[in-house]
Amino acid sequence: MTQPYRGVFPVVPTIFHADGTLDLDGQRRAIDFMIDAGSQGLCILANFSEQFVLTDEDRDTVMKAALDHVAGRVPVIVTTSHFATHICAERSRRAQEMGAAMVMVMPPYHGATIRVGEAGIYDFFRRVSDAISIPIMIQDAPVAGTPMSAALLARMAREIANVSYFKIEVPQAAAKLREIIALGGDAILGPWDGEEAITLMADLDAGATGSMTGGGFPDGIRQITDAWFAGDRAGAMDAYCRWLPLINHENRQCGLLAAKALMEEGGVIRCGAPRAPIAPLHPAARAGLIEIARRLDPLVLRWGR
Repeated sequence: MTQPYRGVFPVVPTIFHADGTLDLDGQRRAIDFMIDAGSQGLCILANFSEQFVLTDEDRDTVMKAALDHVAGRVPVIVTTSHFATHICAERSRRAQEMGAAMVMVMPPYHGATIRVGEAGIYDFFRRVSDAISIPIMIQDAPVAGTPMSAALLARMAREIANVSYFKIEVPQAAAKLREIIALGGDAILGPWDGEEAITLMADLDAGATGSMTGGGFPDGIRQITDAWFAGDRAGAMDAYCRWLPLINHENRQCGLLAAKALMEEGGVIRCGAPRAPIAPLHPAARAGLIEIARRLDPLVLRWGR
């Protein structure tokens, strides 16, 4: 797939055995399912991949296993976020060398109070860009606690060579997408939606060309985006209304464990557990997720059976 990348690029969960060790066979099965379910690209090592419970060695192991197994079937975005500029740059360089199509990076932050101002954010992304020759997607999400104005994002797109994609997950995402597109013009190759697609229709209306969702039902998200990109807005809205209860349950009740719960239920993986100290999904939340999913018959519940 050549640039600009567009479509549904879900986050691949990191698969663990019950004892918390990496399950690379399960990882490969998750990837195969997600491609079979219509993912037009994948993202690994993101927050929904539990990247914050992985060691550096784990990261390299998962990255190599994933990129080797995908083997060019779809483009893969590798999340390389780190507070330290030189570490983020080095992670990004290694991801490019191993075959990543793009890197996704959050602005530098640490804990609840350590933040970097706009000048520091600009320099951070400039130096990461200097280390690579593939696109950078800036993840604009509340978890960083770092407000980035549309003007700053558009300026970085215009002035920093590889900054060209933006995953917008803040409140009123559609309004921010419109502003970025208006200010950045042709420098904005990828204005993207995130947050499990819960605001997908509004974001498509605002000009979003991609969506980075959870990994459990890319076939359902494709029903929305395929109709939209074919010019059938009414069909896209109908599909969005069908799938929104499941999207909402993932976003508001299950979070990053939703995809693994669905994959476990459908026999894609053997274990949907997180790595400690993340608590396992509550049985009631899991039951609600499966109940809603069964009404929609996503591939995830049939793929491994």
